[in-house]
Amino acid sequence: MATSTGTGWAQLRQQARSLETQTETLFHSYAQYASMTKLPSTPSDDELRLESQLKELLEKRTSLISQLARLLDSEATLTSSALKQNNLARHREVLTDHRRELSRLAAAIAESRDRANLLSNVRSDINAYHASNPAAAEADYMLEERGRIDSSHNVIDGVLSQAYAINESFGLQRETIASINRRIVGAAGQVPGMNALMGKIGSKRRRDALILGAFIGVCFLMLLFLR
Repeated sequence: MATSTGTGWAQLRQQARSLETQTETLFHSYAQYASMTKLPSTPSDDELRLESQLKELLEKRTSLISQLARLLDSEATLTSSALKQNNLARHREVLTDHRRELSRLAAAIAESRDRANLLSNVRSDINAYHASNPAAAEADYMLEERGRIDSSHNVIDGVLSQAYAINESFGLQRETIASINRRIVGAAGQVPGMNALMGKIGSKRRRDALILGAFIGVCFLMLLFLR
């Protein structure tokens, strides 16, 4: 009798664990509807099928837990009862969590769908109002256009402000460079013989330029002559 009871307990526990795994798999698919940004106005066939399967699994697990409890009561004097009590309590705890999760997901989906339907109804009412009041529709259109124009002006003002700031920065840099140049020229003028050295350097550059120009001219004439 104890062996038969132990076998029945093991089989029922295996079924309970299998149903728990199936429940978690279905929860993963069902939770996607709660995270959707745009739910259809009415539940799809797949959504209804998932919800129905989840409810069916929860009922099957409730029945299995009841059978496990009856088996445990029938062998209350056995030494293994403490471990089985813990197993049974764990199955009940998981079942309670899954029931709570199903209620939470269903409420979240319903809330998202109600919000989407409300927004859709508001848009429909606005469109119907515009259709029946062309003047109001035109006024709203003009307001939207005014808003877009103001936004464009703000963008242009921002670009111009940046351009003015960059131009001002360039002006400051030019003044700084000119000031540095004046200081260098002033310092060079105070060094003895610096002006004479600069003059010699300038004369050498002009002479080199004349020589290079004469050489290029001769080469050009030779090319013309060889032709």
